[in-house]
Amino acid sequence: MTLKTLDEAETRALGRRLGRLLKGLDVVLLYGDLGSGKTTFTQGLAKGAGFSGRVVSPTFGLARLYRAKARLIYHLDLYRVAADDTGDIGIEEFVSDPKAFCVVEWPEAGRAYYPADRVEIRFKHLKDGRRISLSGRGKRSKDLIRRMKK
Repeated sequence: MTLKTLDEAETRALGRRLGRLLKGLDVVLLYGDLGSGKTTFTQGLAKGAGFSGRVVSPTFGLARLYRAKARLIYHLDLYRVAADDTGDIGIEEFVSDPKAFCVVEWPEAGRAYYPADRVEIRFKHLKDGRRISLSGRGKRSKDLIRRMKK
């Protein structure tokens, strides 16, 4: 599913739609250049899951934990992490917590730790907004994307 958002409010709204559907063990990987909307989308996603606090990119801290209603949200940013160092972060624990879903910005370094069933979202800057492409890998994630279309 590919959509175009014209501003940050529309990008957050799209994130809210997905955030309402996510459950424990769901993994969402966010790909895109700097400033393409990954953190803005995550702000909406967290709000849709029931988190009312402030969501910021965990670039320097690598990971943040948000407590939303009955779920936890792990928000990771691997921009500054080399693939050889990902084992030290504990990614496998974040993506295997049944009480939490995990959102990863700049996920390339952690490829070895993600489950086969995951949501992948690609962000692209446009002159008049951004293009956001959502795809599911695996039965559960494909179902999430289908439910987003409704």
